[in-house]
Amino acid sequence: MAQSAHRWRNSAAVLAATGLLALGLSAPGTAAAGEPRIDLRVLVVDNGDSPVRAITAQLRSTGIPYTTVDLNDANRPAITAAFLSDTVNGTPRAKYQGVVLPNEAPFGEGSAEQTALESYERTYGIPQVDAYTWAHPGVGLDHTVEGGWTGSLDGREAAVTAEGRAGWFGYLDGALTFEDNDPAVLESYGFLARPRTGFTSYVDAPVPAGSGRGSLIGEYRHDGRRELVVTFAYNEYQQQFRVLARGIVEWLTQGVHLGQARNYFAVHVDDVFAPDARWDTVRNCTPGDIDCAGGAGEEAPPIRMTAEDAVHAAQWQRQRGFKLDMVYNAGSGEEWKSEHGGTDPLADRLLADKAQYRWINHTYTHPFLGCVQDTSTVPWSCAKNADGSTRYMSRADISAQIRDNHDWGVGKGLPLDRTELVTGEHSGLKTLPQQPADNPDLAGALADNGVKWIASDNSREPAQRSVGAARTVPRYPMNVYYNVGTEEEMVDEYNWIYTSTADGGSGVCASNPASTCLDAPLDPATGYTGHIVPLEARTALGHAVSNDPRPHYAHQSNLAEDRTLYPVLDKVLTDYQALFADNTPVENLAQSAIGTELQRRATWQTAVASGKVTAYRIGRTVTITAPSGTQIPVTTPEGTRKQLLLSTVAFGTRYAGQRSAWTTQEPLQSAVTLKLP
Repeated sequence: MAQSAHRWRNSAAVLAATGLLALGLSAPGTAAAGEPRIDLRVLVVDNGDSPVRAITAQLRSTGIPYTTVDLNDANRPAITAAFLSDTVNGTPRAKYQGVVLPNEAPFGEGSAEQTALESYERTYGIPQVDAYTWAHPGVGLDHTVEGGWTGSLDGREAAVTAEGRAGWFGYLDGALTFEDNDPAVLESYGFLARPRTGFTSYVDAPVPAGSGRGSLIGEYRHDGRRELVVTFAYNEYQQQFRVLARGIVEWLTQGVHLGQARNYFAVHVDDVFAPDARWDTVRNCTPGDIDCAGGAGEEAPPIRMTAEDAVHAAQWQRQRGFKLDMVYNAGSGEEWKSEHGGTDPLADRLLADKAQYRWINHTYTHPFLGCVQDTSTVPWSCAKNADGSTRYMSRADISAQIRDNHDWGVGKGLPLDRTELVTGEHSGLKTLPQQPADNPDLAGALADNGVKWIASDNSREPAQRSVGAARTVPRYPMNVYYNVGTEEEMVDEYNWIYTSTADGGSGVCASNPASTCLDAPLDPATGYTGHIVPLEARTALGHAVSNDPRPHYAHQSNLAEDRTLYPVLDKVLTDYQALFADNTPVENLAQSAIGTELQRRATWQTAVASGKVTAYRIGRTVTITAPSGTQIPVTTPEGTRKQLLLSTVAFGTRYAGQRSAWTTQEPLQSAVTLKLP
């Protein structure tokens, strides 16, 4: 980051001739007393298009405060000098450290608002991102007719340039490919053109049927201002944006901002020690389910890992350098053992390798912890007491399930965190439509056992919430089914769910507005590796690269027989390693750490929304005040130091070429003070 800091100081020096001297101030870097205050907040000018919305989503996810001006709002504030800057205690203040615009001149060339904005940027050295624009000399690029190109970028490979890798995009390995999820749909459109004087390309691609390369993202320095020019369209969900978003935001803030972003990936393996029921490929249901009773095939053997599967799991972890969370049911394992001659080679192997995994309590025998289920009808309903109230599993019974499983694990020497819990089917929490509220006895049972973090299903409840004194940790369900042991079984069930009745499927895909049907059933021999694995891996990788710490979950059955989970995980990790440099490793957090991260983010957003957070930079000093005890996320360049009462210490931890951390005010200090390099 030394080069980045050097680039910032050079940019600041240019301002002396263009604006600060006109205010009677010294140039940045000469004397702190003569330098302006730059507030750590971003101005977003929003025209409603997806590129601006995508950058806004990245700011929000990172935790960077921003102010939005909606161009479609007739009552919006006008962009004037007074809106952009003022004076605080005699010091000129820039209210925004960076500006996001839909294009280079959304107010119109020469208009009063455009002139005010450009003057502000010159005066204070404020960077501007042009979220999406076309290639032309006004943004430092040749017209596309002069050797450039415009059209679909679907499936095309782009690359981070040497200048990009040396600067704000240095967290990437170099190459990235634009998504092409549906050949029949145009997903990405852009302009490729040669840079002109003053333009430095950070991301480029070959010009089709031409010579050389054209820029997709680059910096244009001109007229005392800096613009980051993006010449391709995108939305917040596309992988190419998610991968490049960090660099766009770090350029915008020059690497000094509130908030932080990491790439996360954690995988929970539920039902360890317990068997899972097997999908019936004839009846298209799972024996044991209330809508699949009786008939041939009910005695199909359940799916359970073997000792050899456990050996493979440990070997895979070592080879990948990735740790799985084993979410276990000890009572189910003990029952299996008693029914199979009193021995359990699987349990013996997993316990021998216990230190290689993280372990999470999944209750002793995996019962449903919510209302008592009345299965006399399909779908089931909650049983009622004589007075008409809902019958629930009792606090004592829930507590026993949690306690007995934890005690078993402690007795076996498992490295457990008693504050973490995953209930069977996320039960005990509300289950719509049958059980619209949590089991009222759940919160007490959690408190009885010291549980602070209880897993929930992200597809039902994506937001973290309280359950008594505990909080939920939403988990992403992986589309690798619990009730299949082989690839062919997986494809059979997938076809049943995702094909129309005319193609032999259930037709649910046609009646469910959140789903789409396959054009034709998948081939049982190739459908899993050819279609399901790439699709599921792309989804999981999308979560991993979007600053989302929520874990994913699968089941022990997916580590058995054909070991269907590994191809998905292998692709996620391989694709990640191909995209990101070694300085940006994937963070694999425990459930309690994930819960803490989500809770801190929510608290931080509340503090920012309250208006009680103040953060600004004057020269090389960053000052942040917030309500007492507030955990504050901050990102700064390498070499930043935090001011203590009588000394300084290195700030934060290294990630993606910068330093970042959650921090608080030191004792006897009224603010967090950071010294930039």
